[in-house]
Parts: sequence; structure tokens; C-alpha cells
Amino acid sequence: MASKEHVCDNYVFLKPEEVTLIELSRFLFSSDLENRRFINSSEEEGKKGGNLERRWIIFISVVLQWVFLFCSVPMARIGDVLQKWLNLVSTNGGPLMLFLNWLRGKVVKPDSLSSTSVLGNLDRRIELDKSIKPEDTIYKAALSIMAAKLSYENKDLVQSVVNHHWKMKFVGFYNFRNGYQGRDSTQAFLFKDTLSDPNLIVVAFRGTAPFDADAWRTDFDISWCEFNKVGKTHGGFMKALGLQPNNRWPLELETDQLQGSHQHPQFAYYTIRQMLKDLLQEDENAKFILTGHSLGGALAILFAGVLAMHDCEYAWLLERLEGVYTFGQPRVGDGKFGVFMKEKFRKYDVRYMRYVYSYDLVPRIPYDDKALLFKHFGPSLYYNSCYRGKVLKEEPNKNYFSLLWFIPKWLNAVWELLRSFILPLVRGSDYKEGWFMRFWRLVGLVIPGLAAHAPQDYVNLTRLGTLLIPKESPKVE
Repeated sequence: MASKEHVCDNYVFLKPEEVTLIELSRFLFSSDLENRRFINSSEEEGKKGGNLERRWIIFISVVLQWVFLFCSVPMARIGDVLQKWLNLVSTNGGPLMLFLNWLRGKVVKPDSLSSTSVLGNLDRRIELDKSIKPEDTIYKAALSIMAAKLSYENKDLVQSVVNHHWKMKFVGFYNFRNGYQGRDSTQAFLFKDTLSDPNLIVVAFRGTAPFDADAWRTDFDISWCEFNKVGKTHGGFMKALGLQPNNRWPLELETDQLQGSHQHPQFAYYTIRQMLKDLLQEDENAKFILTGHSLGGALAILFAGVLAMHDCEYAWLLERLEGVYTFGQPRVGDGKFGVFMKEKFRKYDVRYMRYVYSYDLVPRIPYDDKALLFKHFGPSLYYNSCYRGKVLKEEPNKNYFSLLWFIPKWLNAVWELLRSFILPLVRGSDYKEGWFMRFWRLVGLVIPGLAAHAPQDYVNLTRLGTLLIPKESPKVE
């Protein structure tokens, strides 16, 4: 029988808020991990120390997290101003109409139902593809990416789209806190697809918003924790999901540990698990899926991972889990964790659909190398920039920073910019990209793979992709 509490005995957690420049500089020249204020490590890991390559990776991670800590307030303000301006332009019908409305004193101000996030302004599509039916094999993937994209929006807009546009049942939208950051750090929403038979409950985790410093800190945090018989997992993602103090995943929490308001509950994993229990007990035939884009995809697969750790009590929940659908998901664990997850997914017949578009940089981090040991598990549903799909063991150029791949990535970014003008002429107005998405494509010429991470292309590949998804879990070619 599985343990009722999983404790991380071997770990390295980084604390950038406690670092000083002098200590960080000295760290590069000393392999000692034990006596560092900004590193909390197990005794075994502390004595092991680290070679120069490993220390350099820790150094870069701490510096990036420190920068995001320092810039969190200005980033939030810039994001807020940009979002308001983009929505003002959109609500008034474009920059020219905004100027004319200003001259006439008739500027239309956006409300919560017309205000979209910065990412939502990259791709303003909210309707599902009517040509994809619930019985189609691509249906759950197409629904999942739209839900993952919608998760970046405000609660009022999410509820309106689910209830009135998709004709489904909105369940709830939540801002979760955890015991590490002490403020809202993880967002997710739930809804019920009443068009499917049996009904399908969807849990969509929000990914990294462009101006959310806490989310970027989580992405660049290479902290890790190793659980017995499970393997190493990404510490930053685990903390965002609700890892408990002393690095524990107890089966249940005490009542006082779950304190929080309805709008701001603590610990995403425990709150969502309880909601799923209630919903699935109300409808004995319903199933559920987990989905997310970027960081949201990492949280989706790790939610399933913690649930698998607790299968001594919640095997019935795993039996009701139809699948995990992720888009542009980063690596979340090592090879041992991958073996653990594959065994659990086979046992409970859970599909794991990991979509990767072209040269998207995020699925290629953290590195799969001897220093970090992070690895993807399960096949990659890989689509090139013409939306032709293949089932591969690993996406090409598995680690993003490679001089050999720079020219192919840059040429591909040029093609994606040109394609933004060609695609609507060939496929129709539903694939027309706005000026802001095209500007983002230009940024992608400077950082190839950045624009490819936007939800735009992941929505397109579910609608235009050539890969025929089998009804069972995909096999590697």
C-alpha cells in the first residue's frame, strides 16, 4: 500500500530573497552548499557540494529570481498599463477609431467582459471550433487549449465565455496561495462540459503571464525535491501547487491548514482535489481532465503526480481521470519520476498528451543534461510551423540554447511572421492575426522560439494539424 505521507528527504531549495552579491560571488568559487543562507539543502546534498557547472546553473537561477523579485512592482505596473491600453484600443475598434472617439469625446471604456489579458490580446478568439464534435478524437485537445488560453482572463470573462459562448457549466475560478510566497501565486478554473457523454469536468491551470514576476520566478527556480520511490520533481512548481512546510505531501491537511477565504483558498492541490471529489460523487459517470499552457501545463501534470502519490486513498479519482493535456509544458522531473508516472498512467489508463509546437523554447527547459537531470516522459506530440504533426520520443533541439540550431530557429521565426499574412488568405478570417501578435512575431526574430510559445499556434495546431490522434495513448514512432 502506498504511503499516506510523502516526505522529501533529499532536496535543494533556493531562497533568492536572502542572497547578497558578495555571498553569491563567493559561491562560484566554493563547492560548499551547506553554509549558504540562500540555499536550503538536505544534509546529503549539502555534503555532496557541487561542481562548477552545477554552481553556475544555481548562480544563474538565483540571479534571475532576484531580478524578478526586484522588478515585481514595476513589471506589474507596466503590465497593467499595457493591458488597459490594449483593451482601450480594441474596444474602440483600433488606434484610428480611438483617436476619432477621443476627438468627439465618445471614448468607449472597456468593462470586465471586454477586458482581456495581454496574452488574450495576442489571440482574441474565444469561440470553440464548431467543426470539431465531442466524438472526434481531437475534441478534448481542442477544448483543453481553449480552456488553457481562457485561464489567463478575469473571472467575469471566464464565466461568461463558459456559460454563454460554450454553453457549458462554469464551476469556479480561484486564486490560490501557498505557504512560501504568502500571496496569490496559482490560478485555475473548473467547468463542466455538458455536451460530452459522459459529462467531462475540466480543470485548467493558468500559465505564466508576461508581467507576473512571481510566475517567472517559479519558472526559473531550479529547486528540486526527491521523494522516495517517486523521483526528483521541480521544487518551484511543487511549491506553487501547495507543497507543505518541511517538504511534505500529506494525504490530508488539518482544518487550520486549509484556512482561507472562498476567493483566496490556500493550496491548489488540496482545494481542487476536494472539488473534484464533490463533483464526481454527484455524477457517477463523469470523468475529468487536467490541462494548462506553459507553467499551467507543469501544474497539471504535477497535480496528477501528487494524486498518484496518494493513490492509496484516491485510486478512484485516478480511475476517473481521462487524461492530462498540456501545451508548451516545461520539464517537471527526472527520469525516475517519469518511470513512476508512466507506471501509474498505465495502471489507471490515463492519457498523457504533451503538445509541442515547433521551436517553442519553454518545453526545452529546464535542461535535460547531467547537471540538472530534468527529463520529459511520454511521447511528444510535435508539430512543425506548417502544423504537420509527428509522435516523437523528444522534440528536436531538446535543449533550447544551441548555436547549431540558431539559424534554423531564426529562419523559422521569419517564416512564422510571413505566414501570419498568408494563413488568413488560405484558411479564413478566423486565423487573422492582429497587429499585437505580429509585433510579438517581430520580437521572436530577436529571441527565436519566444513567439512560438504564445497560445495562438497551439490553438491552430488543434484545428489545422495533420496528426491523427489515436483513441488510445499515442506511441512513439
